[in-house]
Amino acid sequence: MFRRLMTLVQVTLPALLVAACSTAPAPSVRGTGDLGVIIERASGQIQVVETSGRSRVAQVSGLGDLSHASVVFSRDGRYAYVFGRDGGLTKVDLLTATIARRVMQAGNSIGGAISQDGRLVVAQNYEPGGIKAFDAETLELVADVPASYGTEGKASKVVGLADLPGNRFAYALFDANEIRVTDLSDPRHPKTERYPAGKQPYDALVTPDGRYFIAGLFGEDGLSMLDLWRPEQGVRTILPGYGRGEQALPVYKMPHLRGWAVAGGRAYLPAIGRHEVLVVDLATWQEVARIPVKSQPVFVMARPDGREVWVNFAFPDNGWMQVIDTMTNRSIDTFQPGRAILHLEFTPRGEAVWVSARDDDKVLIYDTRSRQKLAELPAASPSGIFFTSRAFRTGF
Repeated sequence: MFRRLMTLVQVTLPALLVAACSTAPAPSVRGTGDLGVIIERASGQIQVVETSGRSRVAQVSGLGDLSHASVVFSRDGRYAYVFGRDGGLTKVDLLTATIARRVMQAGNSIGGAISQDGRLVVAQNYEPGGIKAFDAETLELVADVPASYGTEGKASKVVGLADLPGNRFAYALFDANEIRVTDLSDPRHPKTERYPAGKQPYDALVTPDGRYFIAGLFGEDGLSMLDLWRPEQGVRTILPGYGRGEQALPVYKMPHLRGWAVAGGRAYLPAIGRHEVLVVDLATWQEVARIPVKSQPVFVMARPDGREVWVNFAFPDNGWMQVIDTMTNRSIDTFQPGRAILHLEFTPRGEAVWVSARDDDKVLIYDTRSRQKLAELPAASPSGIFFTSRAFRTGF
């Protein structure tokens, strides 16, 4: 009898446990491919959002000074690395909406990048200058590369940091008039090459194939370009007739080159201080057109299919946006979404664009074909908008 009873218990107890487990609510499971981050600059917070339903998922606080914040993502899209203006570097888990790691790595920082293999997160710094590389898992400092220059060993502000193939990073030194490329494939032993560039590089970009690194120049006409496939040729000046050096134009906000608008074999670049978008042939690096726009452009960003380029502007016209047709190189739409339009981000396939209106405390979402507003989300002084699709793009 005892043996029969034990057999019955052994057979029925697991079955009862399975039945009990099957009635319990299933844990919430989701992917990260449609997630993103909105910077709330006034409050040191970010919103975690999802683009499929155009909604807010969560809010994360305690990220410090986000007045000039930028974000990169881990290769699986789960973690956002937030670079604060105060030198804070914060690793945020988008699925749990929690801070996984946080370090104060500098006194003044304006952004960063992530390595090709996703193992290193690199910050560029104004103060004390230079770049620092951190283990992406633990945020342990693994390399500190100073930006010293001259016989007195002064430290330069670093701008335009971009990831390159081979776990290398290119960046510009504003004070030293240089472009540098640091190989961090062995992060404990970084190797840096230096290239003289034009006067006062203020921002930079790398082409989507990782070949060309281009720095905008504040102190003279033209841009400085380094062919990373043939770096021994040094830096060359492109668009020599364009710039601010020849004519001291007032600049109300420095344009950002990181948007990197490429369409139909051409690049579309914001003209510093001018009411123009420059069009450059990628085969020859010659200017082929200048498109008049409403005001001084800040971001010039291509829709993912390259059919249109969207532009926002500096003060006092920063409530406006324009859309450029890349077939005709003409503006086809001008509209006013709100007050202080600081940033825009296209969904991965470009059916919608998210636009931050800082002074209206909201993010607006538009259909990119009809230009009709689809939705809006409340946000406290929103600025940068970053989607996890950036994880798979060089230079983003």
